[in-house]
Amino acid sequence: MDRISKEHRSWNMSRIRSQDTKPEQIVRSLLHRLGFRFRKSTGRHLAGSPDIVLPKYKTVIFVHGCFWHRHARCRQTTMPKSRVDFWKAKFESNRLRDRKVKRLLEQQGWRILVIWQCELKDQESLILRMTSAIVSPSLE
Repeated sequence: MDRISKEHRSWNMSRIRSQDTKPEQIVRSLLHRLGFRFRKSTGRHLAGSPDIVLPKYKTVIFVHGCFWHRHARCRQTTMPKSRVDFWKAKFESNRLRDRKVKRLLEQQGWRILVIWQCELKDQESLILRMTSAIVSPSLE
């Protein structure tokens, strides 16, 4: 049983942003400091609408929330206590969609870099990972 009304829950969920989230802003700031030029995803011209596109390097970046995209062995990947069947189906469809998008982009020749929300805590490690993934001649 939910502790708040259905209307209030709906209002809460409507406030969750899908673009220009704080994690995305942090990643964009790091990329800019490193001298990489990029585009924010400006529509649906690429499968999955990547959060950041680096056309020069033919690389796309997805900044995933650990909860929504089910980061393996992450503390933020919790399961809600209510409506468990709904959430299991929701999370599984998210994961299936992520795999399908990755396949489509790879077939089009794009490199895919997934940055998890929890990785933002260690920015030095993240900078090394991003730099090597973007400029590396092989796919990550």
